[in-house]
Amino acid sequence: MKMRIFVPRDAAAISVGADEVALALEQAAAKRDLPVTIIRNGSRGLLWLEPMVEVATVKGRVAYGPVTPADVPSLLDAMASNGPHALRLGLTEEIPWLKRQTRLTFVRCGITDPRSLEDYRTHDGYKGLERALTLTSDAILADVTASGLRGRGGAGFPTGIKWKTVAQTSADRKFIVCNADEGDSGTFADRMIMEGDPFVVIEGMTIAGITVGATKGYIYIRSEYPHAVEAMNAAIAAARRAGYLGQSICGSKHSFGLEVRVGAGAYVCGEETSLLESLEGRRGLVRAKPPLPAHKGLFGKPTVINNVLSFAAIPFILAGGAKAYADFGMGRSRGTMPIQLAGNVNYGGLFETAFGITLGELVDEIGGGTFTGRPVRAVQVGGPLGAYFPRALFDTPFDYEAFAARDGLIGHAGIVIFDDTVDMLKQARFAMEFCAIESCGKCTPCRIGSTRGSETIDKIRAGERVEQNLAVIEDLCNTMKFGSLCALGGFTPYPVSSALKHFREDFSPVPKSLQAAE
Repeated sequence: MKMRIFVPRDAAAISVGADEVALALEQAAAKRDLPVTIIRNGSRGLLWLEPMVEVATVKGRVAYGPVTPADVPSLLDAMASNGPHALRLGLTEEIPWLKRQTRLTFVRCGITDPRSLEDYRTHDGYKGLERALTLTSDAILADVTASGLRGRGGAGFPTGIKWKTVAQTSADRKFIVCNADEGDSGTFADRMIMEGDPFVVIEGMTIAGITVGATKGYIYIRSEYPHAVEAMNAAIAAARRAGYLGQSICGSKHSFGLEVRVGAGAYVCGEETSLLESLEGRRGLVRAKPPLPAHKGLFGKPTVINNVLSFAAIPFILAGGAKAYADFGMGRSRGTMPIQLAGNVNYGGLFETAFGITLGELVDEIGGGTFTGRPVRAVQVGGPLGAYFPRALFDTPFDYEAFAARDGLIGHAGIVIFDDTVDMLKQARFAMEFCAIESCGKCTPCRIGSTRGSETIDKIRAGERVEQNLAVIEDLCNTMKFGSLCALGGFTPYPVSSALKHFREDFSPVPKSLQAAE
């Protein structure tokens, strides 16, 4: 009987040697004349244990990690005998960090072979589409709306309302666009799902197309994600061969085609209208609204633009029903959120759970505190434009409205953790500098405000008219927040203002001797 061994092909696992481990396993098995099938699965999301290798047993899959090529000989011995090993983690599903999660969107990630459509279907794939094909557009819209799903890319706009607007807009052609330009620091959920379960994104986009009457879709992926681009292209080809894309999907009257487009690395192209400009072959400049993309989007046609995770949540909602999804969460934040833990943290990775868990639970219990062992001083939630929260706010539940009430935002649910050595004045300056570098330049508050912000913080650091310049920073933040065309300039004040509010002691002159040392 062949031994089935799983080695992740996720980019995070590859970066720490997963390819080398897979090759070593193959060579060692051949040398021993041991019948082995190596399956390159997605990551389970426990990134501190990568490469995490699993073997199928009669009781379930058993995990080992982190594995290096040097561990392979003893690892094969342990797998063959089901014996002890220093890297043995036990049954994968029983690992506490994984067992505590509620996986709806990432339910297959790390379990299936992301290149196998058959494997996807075996694990309940395409059940959502099959049900959608039996429903009217209004019935699908009712399900998506009742589920409470909100955009997972950052804005948190109700998905059902966006789809309904496109469905009700008359046009000779409509489009579906997936925003996979995941550029926020500390985020990797989009990449993980595209590399580990690409068919779920395709299924979600196809359901969207059927619902609003769109026949063409595009997945816009950042150029820094070559593994995701390869995975999505392979999955699209497989879905097309099997009749899940193209003309007469599954023998129905509906048609839907899908293509991958690769961005050139501009952060601002994560903003939907800038992304559309890039898709159309132009420089990624933000468009003024109105008109909204739902009315006049790609090539001037009504367009649904959603984040990867938004589309990936759709198959579960259609297959299991809106109530099954809406039963999770709190308030207006329904369902689950794939939260990404990064930075100075012991247990970094992807943790999918229902809305409502507190920031403190995520940082201290799930993340295990800082990797350095020093006290946590601040966490930034929502990428480089997210607010910094001190420990005093760790009782904040993970919920769109709860974060907004404390001048924060969930964004794409990336959490970056900092210990007590962090310099918050430097972090505030980084936010302004980042905005200045990444600005498309179209609006003055963003283009000029961020540059002046960096300069003014430098003056504070040098001891020049500190109180007056702090007032200038606060004024700049208000101007950018309310005067910018898009969220790049509009959200840059969040990290700056929160650093000023919660860590004002860091906004004082630095002695020239220390400035020189820096």
